[in-house]
Amino acid sequence: MWHDHMWWGWGGVVMMILWIVLLAAIIYWIIRAVQRNNTPYAGQESAMDILKKRYARGEISKQEFEERKRDLSE
Repeated sequence: MWHDHMWWGWGGVVMMILWIVLLAAIIYWIIRAVQRNNTPYAGQESAMDILKKRYARGEISKQEFEERKRDLSE
């Protein structure tokens, strides 16, 4: 009888550890998902890259380039 009680006691501890691990995994997954959505993709151009290309193609003047560059750096 005592051994059965001891087994259930260990089972409770193991179950508690499994729940903690599961909860930690869920929290980790949520944090990773949020961080992934906040970072630009590797292939995505930054605003500065687009601005430089527009200036290089002659779509905007040097003055407009400098103004927009200043706005982006703020």
